[in-house]
Amino acid sequence: MARFEVPAGSVVQAYRFAMDPSPKQLRGLESHCGAARFAFNQMLNVVKANMGQRAAERSYGISEESLTPAQGWSLPTLRKTWNQIKGDVAPWWSANSKEAYNSGLDALARALHNWSASRVGERAGEAIGFPRFRSRRRSARSVRFTTGAIRVEPDRHTVVLPRIGRVRTHESTRKLARRIDAGTARILSATVSYRAGRWYCAFQVLVTGKMRPAHADRSPHPVVGVDVGVRDLLVVATPGGVEVDRVAAPKPLTAAQNRLRALQRQAVRQQGPYDPTAQARRDPSARWRRTQARIARTHARIADIHDHEIHVATTKLATRHQVVVVEELAAKNLSRRGGAPKRGLNRALSDAAVGRIRTQLGYKTTWYGSQLMTAPRFFPSTQLCSRCGAKNKLLLRDRTYRCRNGCPPLCRDLNAAINLARLSDTCTVNVSEMGPGTGSRPAASVSAGDGRGANRKTSPSTVAGTAGGDEASTPHTSKTGTATSKGEAA
Repeated sequence: MARFEVPAGSVVQAYRFAMDPSPKQLRGLESHCGAARFAFNQMLNVVKANMGQRAAERSYGISEESLTPAQGWSLPTLRKTWNQIKGDVAPWWSANSKEAYNSGLDALARALHNWSASRVGERAGEAIGFPRFRSRRRSARSVRFTTGAIRVEPDRHTVVLPRIGRVRTHESTRKLARRIDAGTARILSATVSYRAGRWYCAFQVLVTGKMRPAHADRSPHPVVGVDVGVRDLLVVATPGGVEVDRVAAPKPLTAAQNRLRALQRQAVRQQGPYDPTAQARRDPSARWRRTQARIARTHARIADIHDHEIHVATTKLATRHQVVVVEELAAKNLSRRGGAPKRGLNRALSDAAVGRIRTQLGYKTTWYGSQLMTAPRFFPSTQLCSRCGAKNKLLLRDRTYRCRNGCPPLCRDLNAAINLARLSDTCTVNVSEMGPGTGSRPAASVSAGDGRGANRKTSPSTVAGTAGGDEASTPHTSKTGTATSKGEAA
């Protein structure tokens, strides 16, 4: 199936609103999410049964031409099979919108495709397992509408969804409504999801003429490098060594640790869904459910603080500067191994949410006509001296860079930001030639890329080296009792 192509001069943007549904609408939303989960599980069962039947027939020596026809994994094929069996397996199917079942089938088609691509090496990253059945208790509740009545009402406080009707929102929808009234936005789809006791509606919108806001100020420093860390979320510097900005990490998870610890201990003392004595599932108590709801709301608030702080910082970078240089961090790999000695560092990395900054800068620089450059993953921004280019390895606890050639001491994060900013020296920048982009690529022009392409094996006198920089501020200890860094462990 052909994918939707974003027209030139347009971007795809999401607008999310918290909804205030009535009791009847709540039941309708729950029913639609349950229908999507049911369609996913039912067709996954069909696929597994078909694969098992064909494997059994092969074991009997039956030729490939005589095997039971294979069940296709594409969305149109799954949908065709679902339409043939839905009358028998789900006689109540007409109570929900067809989009509910299509949401589950689309999720299954994507999961099967990712598993297949991972098996043959066509998908990068870790190996992906075969799809599993979705549980009513653990799976996320979500449904996507692509056809039918999907709009924002003129009163600016109501959205319309197929089969659900007019649903009130907790906040105003004027930002989206103004664009729709002006003819610069068109709603493509609406995704309804449940999170921490509240229902949300996210509109996928095609926006025309997305550009830098008129009130946004331009910085006198067009080119900056951005170092992402744990103690300071962002350190922004110019190639000349000027520190433009330093954003402290909000650390909402650290601030909420005492409350989370108390709530989780309280939940352990209450009657949960599992009886350790009988080793069987049981109905949890009402107090346990209330405690779990409080834990979920606490985690939701932590995520909201993360989103707010990172959105503010990345929007400021994308609108004020012409070229932004960041490093490519494998956030998942940073907190991958280490066990108990690294538990505090892993928690600090998760609290900083360093992986989201690169993603948000990718599409925001496209929106606002600026340029994003990404340093190679193994570029030693932290280890290189920004004054003489000498290379010096640092431990995680070293917050000051001390050059082996006698250069004046410098803040570790500021030194890394300066080295990143100087990667733009080999890139010719002409903002007037850069279009608004389509929002589907991380950079706004073809000139953006991986800087000068530092490799892993170069001499210490050049601005390239082996292990990448360590931006964590929390030292950790190895089994031998000595503090180690990522570079030393390699």
